[in-house]
Amino acid sequence: MNRILSLAGTEFRIALRNRWVAIAVLLMAVFSLVLSAAGSAPTGALGADRLSVVVASLTSLAVYLVPLVALLMSFDAVAGEVERGTLPLLLTYPVTRAEVLAGKALAHLAVLAVALAVGYGLAGIAAFLADRSAVSGLPALLRLFWTSAVLGLIFIALGYALSSLARRPSGAAGLAIGLWLGLVVLYDLGLLAAVVADGGGAFTTRALPALLLANPADAFRLYNLAASEATAAAAGLGGAANAISPLAALAAMLAWVLAAFAAAWAAFRKVTP
Repeated sequence: MNRILSLAGTEFRIALRNRWVAIAVLLMAVFSLVLSAAGSAPTGALGADRLSVVVASLTSLAVYLVPLVALLMSFDAVAGEVERGTLPLLLTYPVTRAEVLAGKALAHLAVLAVALAVGYGLAGIAAFLADRSAVSGLPALLRLFWTSAVLGLIFIALGYALSSLARRPSGAAGLAIGLWLGLVVLYDLGLLAAVVADGGGAFTTRALPALLLANPADAFRLYNLAASEATAAAAGLGGAANAISPLAALAAMLAWVLAAFAAAWAAFRKVTP
């Protein structure tokens, strides 16, 4: 455990020098404050407290932003070491490859957690200052924080897998952007097109719930919206939150954590110094 913490400390200091902490914190703070100001407008119509409505808006933000930040932090974790020629030195230390990945993941998760705490914290403070009854939405905000961290951990591990497969930062960056587009943007667009074409048929009632749970970003969105009092604020595929159990969505996310790290470890094992 000490070796993992030592590696995590080193990686965290590297992230500080690369200004990833400042960039991630700034992105989350700006977007969270904008959504806090604009996303709480339907509070009265929904009958929910202001913070719960803000959390529903922040969930939509996190679906896009958290995976992107996680991939941008992790895409050169292995490929960068290969290109700089530091991987042979790293592997001479008395640590296993699994411990190397665990140390890097711990550091990158800490960076992401700082950004989430600042962004969501500012949004929560803004909602509370505007409406003192918003404190009842605090459990939803805390739930959004830790599930965002889990979602980020999934994409951090997927970033390690792509970095190990590409072995060059430029190739890893392309794969990371392609993965983000595929899982976060195009996947939902494809499902929406299929639902429209199906017209309420067997695909919509039988296949759609399983396909939503098969995507970590959708599982994250469904879990937070299904457990929120402001589910009515969701639109599009988010409206399926009422039809899917929160426990099923949470189980899908945890399964993705294990699968992503298994893929990262399998790919990293084949990287030769």
